[in-house]
Amino acid sequence: MTFKVAICGSRYFGATVLEALRQETGVQISCVVAPAEDDRLALAARAAGIPVHVQANPKVIAGEAIAEGSDLIVAAHTHARVSDEALARARLGGVGYHPSLLPRHRGIAAVEWTILAGDPIAGGSVYHLADGWDAGAIAAQDWCFVAKNDTARTLWERELAPMGLRLLAQVVRHARDQGSVPAKVQDTSYATRAPML
Repeated sequence: MTFKVAICGSRYFGATVLEALRQETGVQISCVVAPAEDDRLALAARAAGIPVHVQANPKVIAGEAIAEGSDLIVAAHTHARVSDEALARARLGGVGYHPSLLPRHRGIAAVEWTILAGDPIAGGSVYHLADGWDAGAIAAQDWCFVAKNDTARTLWERELAPMGLRLLAQVVRHARDQGSVPAKVQDTSYATRAPML
């Protein structure tokens, strides 16, 4: 049976996740949701013959954006909230990638705050899309060292983007094979905020 994934995202990371998940055996991309017609993810999806829904509201992904019969929503570099109506259209709900060791650095500028805080260790988390920014249960997580001369960009490109790709594929394979998504509740006592700078 084919496992159907809806991808909500944008830019380089969204397009890279699309290509990676298209290579997974038994996985079909049911639709792509992007913020603009000319977004890199939208262009890659159209080139592959995958239906694209362009968000009417840049802050919210509406229910009708998600194709009927989707099994899982994967958020790959989206700054829009995936609505409850959208989550309800996917059998297993949704997951997203966040480039920090959640609950640390919840927010839009996680990598920048990792550098500003002088963290010696960074990481990435695939988490369940739920109420609250980056607050859902953890499905998968990994870590890496931060080099002394790292910038947000070098850390993202060298470690965190490839890690996100690997973790999202791992979670999609688990969901495809087991029919469920792992979930470990975040310990909010360690939560920190990473607002836009």
